[in-house]
Amino acid sequence: MDSGDWSHRYGDYNGRENYLDAPDLTRRLPVHDEYYLNREHLPQYTSPKPYQSPEVSVKRYIGSGVAFASLITENLLSHPFLVLRRQCQVNHSSRIYHLLPFTLLPPVCHLQQHQGLTTLWKGLGSVLLVRGMSLGVEDLLSKLTPWPKEISPHSSLKQFFQHTMLKCVSLAVVTPFYSASFVETVQSEIASERPGTLDVFREGFIRLLTWGAPAKGRMLPIWALILPTITLGLAKYLFSMMVKGVATWVLNIRQNNKWQKTGTIPKDSNPAMEDINLSASLIATISSDIVFYPCETIVHRLHLQGTRTIVDNLGDGRSVLPILTNYSGALDCYSKCILTEGTTGLYKGFGALILQYVAHIALIKISRFVLTEVGALLKKPEPKLPNPVDDSPPAISNVTNPPKSYLLP
Repeated sequence: MDSGDWSHRYGDYNGRENYLDAPDLTRRLPVHDEYYLNREHLPQYTSPKPYQSPEVSVKRYIGSGVAFASLITENLLSHPFLVLRRQCQVNHSSRIYHLLPFTLLPPVCHLQQHQGLTTLWKGLGSVLLVRGMSLGVEDLLSKLTPWPKEISPHSSLKQFFQHTMLKCVSLAVVTPFYSASFVETVQSEIASERPGTLDVFREGFIRLLTWGAPAKGRMLPIWALILPTITLGLAKYLFSMMVKGVATWVLNIRQNNKWQKTGTIPKDSNPAMEDINLSASLIATISSDIVFYPCETIVHRLHLQGTRTIVDNLGDGRSVLPILTNYSGALDCYSKCILTEGTTGLYKGFGALILQYVAHIALIKISRFVLTEVGALLKKPEPKLPNPVDDSPPAISNVTNPPKSYLLP
C-alpha cells in the first residue's frame, strides 16, 4: 500500500509522532478499520447480572433447606424405625406381627427402659459406610467403564442397559458388607458384643473370602445371597425410577393448571421444580418400600441365617431370642413363611415402616413451616406509597349554582 492510498483511507497524519495515540475521531473510517483504531477509546460495557427478586431468593433457600432436612431424615432420623422393622422381619417365631404402628409403642418403651436411648441407633455407622461404599463403587465403575452413572428419559436403550449393568455390579460388590451391616442393626446389645466402627469391613471381607464354603454351619454362601440381593435392589430402583417419572409428570400438570387458574406464572420456576422433585422422590421411595416389603423380608432372613445372632424380642421388649432358621434359598424361605406364618408373616414390622414415613413427612412439613416463617421475618418490607391527593378542580356537576352562559339561548 503506497502513501497515497494510506492518506486517502486514514487521512494525513504528518506532524504526529504516533498516529495511533491520537486518532482523528472526526473523520469517518471504514467499519473494520475504525474498530481497531478506536477500540481503546470505546467504553467498556459489562453484561448486567440478571435481576433476582428477594422473594425468589427466599423461596430457593427454603427449597434447599427442606431438601437438606429430607436428606438428614432419610439417612439419620429414620434409622430407629429401620432397626425396628428389621428386627420384626427376621423374627420368624413371633406371634405379634406389628402390622400397625400402635402395637410397637409398648415394646419400644420397654426397650428404652432396659437398654437405654442408644438401643435403636445400633449399626448406624455401618449403614452409612455401606451406603457411601455403594456410591463410591458406582462412581469408580462409571470412570473405568463406559457405563453411565445416571440416565435420563432421552438416553438410548444401550445406555439404559449399561446403567443397569453398573447397578448390578455395584450391588454384587457391596453384598457381603451389606450382610455384615445388617447383622449389626438387628443384634441385641445386651446379649452381644458391641461391634467396632470398621468391623463391617472385616466381617464383609471374611464372607467374601469364604465364597463357596461358609465359615459357620447354616450360613448361606455369599454366591447364594448375591442373586436375591441384586434382584431386590434392581427391582426397587427401576420401580422407584418409573414411579418418580410418573409422579413428576402429574405434579407438573397440576402446577401448570394452578398457575393458569390464578393467572400468575412466576418468571423463575426453579423453587417450584425443586418442590416437585422432592415430592416425586418421596412418593417413589414410599411406593417401592411398600410394594417390595415381602421380598425384603425374605432377603433379610437369608442374610441373617447361620450368623448366630440374638435379637430383641419385640413381643414384650424385655427379653431376647436367638434366630435359628434353615432355608435353602429364597423360594424355600417364601414357602416356609407362607406355611407357618401366613401371608401376613411377610409383612411383619410394617407398622415401623408407617411410623418411619409419617415422621419423615411430618419433619418435612415442620421444616418448611419454620423456614417459611424465618424467611418472612428476614424479608424486607416493601415501602408503602402515600395515598394520591386529588388536586383536580371540581366537576361542573358538583357545582351548586353553575354560571349562566349568555351565548346559549
